[in-house]
Amino acid sequence: MLFLHLRSSRHHSHLRIHIKFLSTISSQHLHLPLSFPTYMIWGSNTSLGKTLISTGLASSFLLSPRTTNKTPKFVYLKPIQTGFPSDSDSHFVFSKLSSLASLRSSPLSLSASNSVLNSSLSAASSLFGDDSKTKGRNLGIYNLNFTEENRFVKDGVNVVSELVCETLYAWKEAVSPHLAAEKENGVVEDSLVLETLEKCLRKEEDRKVEEMDVFCVVETAGGVASPGPSGTLQCDLYRPFRLPGVLMGDGRLGGISGTISAYESLKLRGYDIVAVVLEDHGLVNEVPLLSYLRNRVPVIVLPPVPQDMSNDLVEWFGDSDEAFNSLKEIMISAFSERILRLNDMAKKAVHTLWWPFTQHKLVPEEAVTVIDSRCGENFAIYKVQGNQFITQQFDGCASWWTQGPDATLQTELAREMGYTAARYGHVMFPENVYEPALECAELLLEGVGKGWASRTYYSDNGSTAIEIALKMAFRKFSFDNGLLLDFSNNNRTDKSVQLKVLALKGSYHGDTLGAMEAQAPSSYTGFLQQPWYTGRGLFLDPPTVSMSNNKWNLSLPEGMHCENMIKKDMNFSTRDEIFDKSRDKSDLTGVYSSYISQKLLQYPGLKESIHVGALIIEPVIQGAGGMLMIDPLFQRVLVSECRSRNIPVIFDEVFTGFWRLGTESAAELLGCLPDIACFAKLMTGGVIPLAATLASDAVFDSFLGESKLKALLHGHSYSAHAMGCSAAATSIKWFKDPQTNHNIISGRRLLRELWNAELVQQISSHPSVERVIALGTLFALELRAEGHNVGYASLYARSLLQKLREDGVYMRPLGNVIYLMCGPCTSPEICTSLLIKLYTRLEEFSQVQQASC
Repeated sequence: MLFLHLRSSRHHSHLRIHIKFLSTISSQHLHLPLSFPTYMIWGSNTSLGKTLISTGLASSFLLSPRTTNKTPKFVYLKPIQTGFPSDSDSHFVFSKLSSLASLRSSPLSLSASNSVLNSSLSAASSLFGDDSKTKGRNLGIYNLNFTEENRFVKDGVNVVSELVCETLYAWKEAVSPHLAAEKENGVVEDSLVLETLEKCLRKEEDRKVEEMDVFCVVETAGGVASPGPSGTLQCDLYRPFRLPGVLMGDGRLGGISGTISAYESLKLRGYDIVAVVLEDHGLVNEVPLLSYLRNRVPVIVLPPVPQDMSNDLVEWFGDSDEAFNSLKEIMISAFSERILRLNDMAKKAVHTLWWPFTQHKLVPEEAVTVIDSRCGENFAIYKVQGNQFITQQFDGCASWWTQGPDATLQTELAREMGYTAARYGHVMFPENVYEPALECAELLLEGVGKGWASRTYYSDNGSTAIEIALKMAFRKFSFDNGLLLDFSNNNRTDKSVQLKVLALKGSYHGDTLGAMEAQAPSSYTGFLQQPWYTGRGLFLDPPTVSMSNNKWNLSLPEGMHCENMIKKDMNFSTRDEIFDKSRDKSDLTGVYSSYISQKLLQYPGLKESIHVGALIIEPVIQGAGGMLMIDPLFQRVLVSECRSRNIPVIFDEVFTGFWRLGTESAAELLGCLPDIACFAKLMTGGVIPLAATLASDAVFDSFLGESKLKALLHGHSYSAHAMGCSAAATSIKWFKDPQTNHNIISGRRLLRELWNAELVQQISSHPSVERVIALGTLFALELRAEGHNVGYASLYARSLLQKLREDGVYMRPLGNVIYLMCGPCTSPEICTSLLIKLYTRLEEFSQVQQASC
C-alpha cells in the first residue's frame, strides 16, 4: 500500500490519502525506449510460425557479417507463454540460435541466455518436479527466475554477440492464456503485464547503448485477437506501447482472408505494420495480399517448413537467410525513418504551423510537444533527454475539453466511424435521412433535450451552433413580438429595428463573428483580435461561487450588495447546498430579480427600436472566461425574468454538456430549461467535429411558412455528416450506460464524485491558491497573483505546468487559472493521483515564489 502525507502550510493539518490500483497510476509513467529498434511479432492465427520469424531475425542480426564495430545484442521477449515448459518459445529461440551459432562460420562468438521470470505454480512444478522451490506455495503467479545459459567462443574472436531470451509469464496448460490463467488460478492483470514488459525494455536502455547494437522483438501469443491472461484481446492489451509490428500471415488455403482481417484489426487500433511474412504453401497468397495492401507494405515469403524436424531446421534457416536479411533491413530502415520524423517534427512545426491561441515568440522549438499517438486518456510523447524515448502524459485538459473516451471506447469509435465511412462516405443532408443522423437526433432529444426540445439542427462546431441558435432566437422573438415585415419586398426588413442579446460578463461563445458579438468585451474581442467587434448586447456582471479555505463562498458583483444579506445566503458548507432549489425562497432571489430588472429597464434607454431578443448563457460554468462558477440561483432567476418578458433562452452547453459537469446536461444542475441549446465537443467523444443546436417546437414553428425565404437559410457542407453522427451516437450511449461507464450512479443519472473531497479542500487552503472549483470532470484553481500575473495573458503558471508535464500530466492554462479535466469514464483513483501531483508541485511553486520575494 502507498500512503501519501500532505501538509498545508496554512493549517498544518495532515491528509493521508490511500491510493489504490498502483498499477493504473504507474501505467501513466510509461517509458518506452527508442534508442534501438523494438518490434511486435503478431500472428494472423496461432501456430503459423511467429517464433520462426523471431529466430530468423535473431540469426540474421547476430550471425551475419557486421558493418559496424558495435557489439550486437538481440533481445527476445515473450510476455505470455502457455504450454510451459514443454512448449517454450523463448527456449526454442535460445536453443536454435545456439545450434546455428555452433554450425555457422560467424565472425562472432555467442553468449546466449534464456530466462523465465514468473509462472503459475503448476508450470513451475512441471519444471522443477516436487522441488522444495514449489512446495508449500499458494496457487497463483509467483517469481520463478529460472535461467539457462550457453556460450560459444570461437578461437581468436574477442567480440561476443549476445542473445537474451525472456519469458515474462508462463502457464502449464497449452490453451488460450485466459483459460490457462483461470484453470491455474494465475490471472495476471493487464497493467502488471505491461509494467513487467516495460521494465524488460528499459533494462536495455540503461546500458551504454553507444557500445551495443541492440535489436528487440516482442512476440505475442496466438493470433492478433487472442485473449491475454485477463481476457483482454492482445491487440488491445499492448496498445499503450503501440510498438510497430511484423505480421505473420497465413499462406494456407483461406489464409488471405485471415491475414487481411488480422491486418485490419491492428490498423484499426493505430498500429504500424512494416511487413507481412508468410510461409510458402504453393498457393501464391502473397500476390492478392500485395494487391490489397497496394504495395505499401512488403510481403515476404519464407520457404516451406519441412514436416520432418529431424534436421533441426538448420537447412531451412539457411534457405531463409535472404528473406530474414531482407526483413531485418526493412525493420531497421522503418525504425530509422520513424526516429528521423520524430526528431524533425518540432523544428518543422515552428516553421510551418500557425497555432491557435498561441504567441509564437514564446514557443521555442524545445517547448513543442511532439505527440506520437494517444491511447484513451494518455498522450504518447516523444522525448529526447540523453536517450530517445516515448513517455505518457495524461491529457489533463481533455484536448480542449472534447475528450472523454477511455482506450476501449476509442477503439469502439474507430470501428463505428470506419464502418460508417465505408457505408456512406459523405451524403448531403437537406431533405434526406440516414441512420446515423436520425439515431443521433433521437438520442439528443431523449437525453439532453428531454422534456423541452423537439428538433435537432446539425452544424460543424460549437461556434457555428451558437450562430444558428442566435438566428433561431431572434426569429422567435421577432415572431412573438410582431417585428416581422412582409417578405415579398425582396426580403427587406425595417433597418431601424435592432435585436441584441442579454449575456454575462466573462462569457465565451466562440470565434465566429456573430458568436463574438454575443459576448462581453474580453481578450478575445479587442481591436487586436476583432476590429469589427461592437458587442451587441447587454452584459451583466454575475455573482460567482468558489471554494476557498475549505468553504464555498458566494461573491457578489459591485452594485448588487445588500445590507440585509445574511451569512447563510453567502456561505455554504457543501457544494450541493449551492444547487439546492430551496434557495429560490431566500432573500437573495429578490436581490437578483431586482438587479436584473433594473438593468433591463436601463437598456435600451431612449432607443425604443432596440430590443433584447435573446438570452445566452453558459450554464453553471464559464469555461474560457476562467472556469468561473456562476451562482445557479442567479441563472435561474435570469431565465425566469426573460421568460416573463418573452425573451428566448439559449444555453451554450458546448463545454458543459454530456456529463462534463457530472450530469448529462448542465440544465439538470441549473434546475431550469432553455428554448434552444447548443452542444458539441464531448458529444462525439472528441474524435471528430460535430455540433447540434436543439430547439423547442415553438422555435421551430416560427420558421414555418409558404415562402422558402421564411426557412432557416443556414447550412454547412458537412451538416449531419455520417461519421460525426455515428461517433456521437456511440459516445452518448456509452457515457450514460452503467455497463460501459462505471462512473454512472445507476438510476440517478449522475456521475459519482471523481475528485477526492479532502484533497480538494486541502488545495483550496493552499497559500498559493485563490479559489478552487471541483464539479463533475472539472477541477480548476486560480493561482493567487497580482498585477500583470493576473488574467488571460498571464504567464504566471508556466513553470508550474512544466513541472506537471514532467510528472506525466499535460495541462494548458487560462492565464493564472489552471485546471484538470478528465473524462466521464476516468476512475476516481486516477483523479486522486492527478491532484496529488498537483499539490506536490504547488508546494514547490509556493516555495519558489516566496524565495523570489
